[in-house]
Amino acid sequence: MAPPKYADLNKQVSDIFNKGFFFNVFKLDVKTRSANEVNFNVVGEHSTETARTFGSLESKYVVPTYGLTFLEKWNTDNLLKCEITADDQLAQGFKVTFDASLVPHTGKKTAELRTTYVHDKAQVETNIGSDATGPTLNGALVLGHQGWLAGYQYVYSTGKASLTKSNFGLGYKAKDFTLFANLNDGNEVGGSVYHRVNDKLETGVQLAWTTGTNQTRFAVASKYQLDSQTAIGAKVNNICQVGLSFQQLLRPGFKLTLSTLFEARNLNAGGHKVGLGLELES
Repeated sequence: MAPPKYADLNKQVSDIFNKGFFFNVFKLDVKTRSANEVNFNVVGEHSTETARTFGSLESKYVVPTYGLTFLEKWNTDNLLKCEITADDQLAQGFKVTFDASLVPHTGKKTAELRTTYVHDKAQVETNIGSDATGPTLNGALVLGHQGWLAGYQYVYSTGKASLTKSNFGLGYKAKDFTLFANLNDGNEVGGSVYHRVNDKLETGVQLAWTTGTNQTRFAVASKYQLDSQTAIGAKVNNICQVGLSFQQLLRPGFKLTLSTLFEARNLNAGGHKVGLGLELES
């Protein structure tokens, strides 16, 4: 089995801490498919904190015969985006993606070429794009062997002629638990533990420390599947912020999510956050 990409080395723990939790936001996510196999995804969200409303529309069409995927996106910030992906065409396990975007009212344009090569023991990513300082080259390498995973991620700015990001990761993945440690830019040390206790209960722990400080960030999270249609989640960090999540499948393709975040050290202060989400899929 091929190792994951670098961004997914810590995915199991990240999902426990993030999925089902969104605060001060009302969100609607609708997915559907047309008769000619075009997938549509419409997302709308309103922030109660900033009073900002945001929406996006995405269409996706796959041509399996030629290994091609066409993706178009538009959002209420007036950003237009087009993405074309060719999978397993140049070589087995090799994927090429061209990504371009345009903001019509400002004329701002971006373009990026991404390549990914997946092997049983390795995954290599390379992206060529640009930022305000000029062209950038970024990528990642992940090696895997008998459950052990080692990865490196970088961003090189040609305008600055230097690395602007340099991250290392090391982990071990077994059937029901995962260990992960990382060093970001030489000054931030992190670690996490994921454990699937049984078919219904998952737990995760995250640690982080920045060199030059004496403060360690710490958080614990868990998710429990009450039944096939209901799940609850909870998380707490070292500054006593407590998050709670409730997810209910109301009917096939219709999921409700409720979440809240409150300050356990000062319950009477107010300012606690809530979020509500609806997901519809047909």
